[in-house]
Amino acid sequence: MPYVLISTQIRLENGPTNVGDEYSDPAVMNYLGARKTTMLGNNFSEYHVDDPPRLVLDKLEKIGFRVLTMTGVGQTLVWCLHKESD
Repeated sequence: MPYVLISTQIRLENGPTNVGDEYSDPAVMNYLGARKTTMLGNNFSEYHVDDPPRLVLDKLEKIGFRVLTMTGVGQTLVWCLHKESD
């Protein structure tokens, strides 16, 4: 999976950080130390880490991911990262 989306709420910029959905690469999620959770009322799962986004971005860069774009959506900050295929 060459793309990853991470996000956080502006008021929570020190963490936690959302790092993936239920279809995310398990090896990358394990490397990040992410835990898979399902919020009450949702029919999908998400991966979260307690680290702030900056640390998550640093970790992902170390394994070859690069930020393509970043935006704010309401009170949410979102980064899209890509990794070249081997």
